[in-house]
Amino acid sequence: MKPALIIVDMLKSTFEDHKDIPLAGYARAFVPQLNIWIDRFHRDGFPVLFACDSFIENDFIFTGKMKPHSLRGTRGEEVIDELHRQEGDIVLPKRRFSAFFKTDIDQTLRTLGVDTAVVAGIATHVCILTTALDAVANDFNAVILEDCCAAHKPEYHGPILDAYRNTPLYPLLQVRDSAGLEKLLTG
Repeated sequence: MKPALIIVDMLKSTFEDHKDIPLAGYARAFVPQLNIWIDRFHRDGFPVLFACDSFIENDFIFTGKMKPHSLRGTRGEEVIDELHRQEGDIVLPKRRFSAFFKTDIDQTLRTLGVDTAVVAGIATHVCILTTALDAVANDFNAVILEDCCAAHKPEYHGPILDAYRNTPLYPLLQVRDSAGLEKLLTG
């Protein structure tokens, strides 16, 4: 197995500009555990990618209830400083929920010899889920790292993960906590 850690939308827009929303607090709580995984992937020579919302000001996505955030060219689209980034990590701007939609992540992962996408970050019920499902749709195994992701409300996070724990997609799509990921990686 050659995994890549895909960290989704851990951005200054959420953590600084909208720090009063519950999602920021839920996400801040798992940053130490996520940093353990970032360090582990770096140590083991596995790729670390940061998939980052990067919207334009009048983006279609803002015509619904979603408020403008993570605008291209602003500090808001940058990865938070608390994460243990290293030179060589890949930062991937994305215009929609999935890290695979109209980006070059598919080609990038294949070039790096990756076969498994480990997905962490925010928000479980939108960007994490669509990235994991699109990983499988692009012929990669996917693992949602449940203790390193969060949703806007706990009642979204848990049921979404429960719904995907034992689907017909298993073992191509798995939901695992850190202990479960460790077992998967060490065989």
